[in-house]
Amino acid sequence: MKVLIVTAFILIIGSLASALIFLMKDRGLGKRTVKALALRVSFSVLLFICILLANKFGLISPTGIN
Repeated sequence: MKVLIVTAFILIIGSLASALIFLMKDRGLGKRTVKALALRVSFSVLLFICILLANKFGLISPTGIN
């Protein structure tokens, strides 16, 4: 489970970095920045769903705040 979460975070950060690079190169005129940011949002939603499912099936457990 930890590998999945770390991989998802790496993909999210990589997509965000590529969006920044595309924004700098295209000067905001291309559609590559929008596609990269949409991909980042997709990875974030997928990570959130995976965490919810892992909690539901007991693969992870909440620890609470003390």
